[in-house]
Amino acid sequence: MSQHRPELDPITKPDLPAKGDAPPEAPAQKRVDGPEITAKIDALIREVGGQPDTLASELVRDLVTAGLKLIPDGRNTGELKLITAAVKELRYAFRVFGQYPEPHKVTIFGSARTPKEHPDYAAAREFGRLMANAGWMAITGAGGGIMEAGHEGPGRDASFGVAIRLPFEQATNPVIAGDSKLIHFRYFFTRKLMFISQSEAVALFPGGFGTMDEGFELLTLVQTGKASMVPIVLMEGEGETFWEEFDQFMRAGLLKRGWISPEDPGLYRICKTPQQGVEEILKFYRVYHSSRYVRDDLVIRLRRPISPANVERLSKEFAKLVKPGGTPMTLRGPYEVEDDHLHLPRLCFTHTRRDFGMLRRLIDAVNQC
Repeated sequence: MSQHRPELDPITKPDLPAKGDAPPEAPAQKRVDGPEITAKIDALIREVGGQPDTLASELVRDLVTAGLKLIPDGRNTGELKLITAAVKELRYAFRVFGQYPEPHKVTIFGSARTPKEHPDYAAAREFGRLMANAGWMAITGAGGGIMEAGHEGPGRDASFGVAIRLPFEQATNPVIAGDSKLIHFRYFFTRKLMFISQSEAVALFPGGFGTMDEGFELLTLVQTGKASMVPIVLMEGEGETFWEEFDQFMRAGLLKRGWISPEDPGLYRICKTPQQGVEEILKFYRVYHSSRYVRDDLVIRLRRPISPANVERLSKEFAKLVKPGGTPMTLRGPYEVEDDHLHLPRLCFTHTRRDFGMLRRLIDAVNQC
């Protein structure tokens, strides 16, 4: 995960599968997770500099164990190739992004088919330039159209390319071609994971199936609490109406039928100019820093404290978010299990784990304090 966007619901210990979750193993099969094999894995971890009693090494042990289990499971070559390629390209991508932990990053989605003379192209280029001026780096799919415009604006040094191997239409744009920050992916799902996990904001420009897929997946992850909240801005060129039509469908096609909640359209913001999009993103982080769960308590880290009067006001206005009988909205320091951003004040409460559209409104209210 991005250093500035910690995992919302982090693992505190390796997950153990519940009994009955998988088919029984053959009686004659040697237990891959038995003490003998585990000791050998721990020895390998020590050999490469790890400490087996840490959470990181426990997770690596689980990864190695899961890999070894594929042999007695009898998985076919195609399945093994998929798993291996996915893990290898994720490991490489995390390593590339890990070289640039400090700058905030914005992901820019949009059509690869947008002509350079189109107003959307000019808007994406200007948006990327303004974000770079604010100290942010841009992540795009490294192709043409909006992706190329999103690199032109900030320039090569402030750009990441997250490319997908396709048999057509996906030549790497000249801005990022040959750069060490260009990563090629075989699978869309691993590529999308990097787009979302490494950015603190997302800008969507008009596009086709791919752009809609990326946008809806992000909205789904945020709406269900599977990804931490980020500003999602919808932008287009001057005189265009793509997102107005999109919003009309969201409200008439989904909200009116009850398929989404009344607060859910608030998860995205339509911005008419690149400057407005930049301001919306920067405003999101005016007071809000990041958030995570400690059990069912939502911990909202703040860049600076807010007053007790504001906490009382927010408690009343957003009482629906607080689980009955749980911790009320409180200002406090870090929980004992936290190990990052310990200097920041926290706004904490036991969350109902639902109504994330309303949670977005809470963040807006915090930023106005």
